[in-house]
Amino acid sequence: MENLDPFVEIAHRLADAARPVVRKYYRTPVAVDVKADDSPVTIADREVERTMREILNAELPDHGILGEEHGRENTDAEYVWVLDPIDGTKSFISGKPSFTTLIALCHKGSPVLGIIDQAITDERWVGVMGQASTMNGQEISARECEDLKSATFFTTAPELFAGDAIKAYQAVSKNCRVPMYGVDAYAYGLTALGLADTVVEIGLQAYDFCALVPVVEGAGGVMTDWAGKPLHIDSSGDVVASGDARCHQDVLATIKMAMAR
Repeated sequence: MENLDPFVEIAHRLADAARPVVRKYYRTPVAVDVKADDSPVTIADREVERTMREILNAELPDHGILGEEHGRENTDAEYVWVLDPIDGTKSFISGKPSFTTLIALCHKGSPVLGIIDQAITDERWVGVMGQASTMNGQEISARECEDLKSATFFTTAPELFAGDAIKAYQAVSKNCRVPMYGVDAYAYGLTALGLADTVVEIGLQAYDFCALVPVVEGAGGVMTDWAGKPLHIDSSGDVVASGDARCHQDVLATIKMAMAR
């Protein structure tokens, strides 16, 4: 694998280019379309992703791109950028500044670089494989939390869990110290900052989770699928992220036990 530093610079350029577009449309009456999966999308989502793609196509034409709004491009490449222009579109539409722009670079499918960027609050988390994660240039670290019963737990929304997965959500929620909801990828940034302890989600897409892995892990945390396996661009999207490996194992065991009932 190549030195990642030049790619980190490119990732910052993507986030810098996304910010003015996000700010232009934030808390304005943008039209909202509904995609096939019933999720909302705005002109801001599409324009942000298009802006980032233009930079990548100009600077790194041999790299692939997987984006939420404009699909796949050369995704068999050794390096693939994974983009979510606005993660948390419902929050964006509602004027709640907990949405983020997610930028990831995967090498042979594994996330090696990630940025979580919040344009309104001027917060940027950066994670690079083998390096300490940062927020606005300052190193960050997750906090200790030895088990689920001591944990502040985040998930986007309980209604996203269906079938047997409802039992997993209920078990984690019932056994944690504080359940919290509704901030999408921002919750992973809070976990990396040591302000939350675990996040459990189901059915995410690669563009929802790839950027989060290097940030959480570079802060000393752990992020896997529900079976405890490392996340890959083709993972199912049932994920757990925790700031402390002990809490992570407790969450995984709680999910496994609940699903077996």
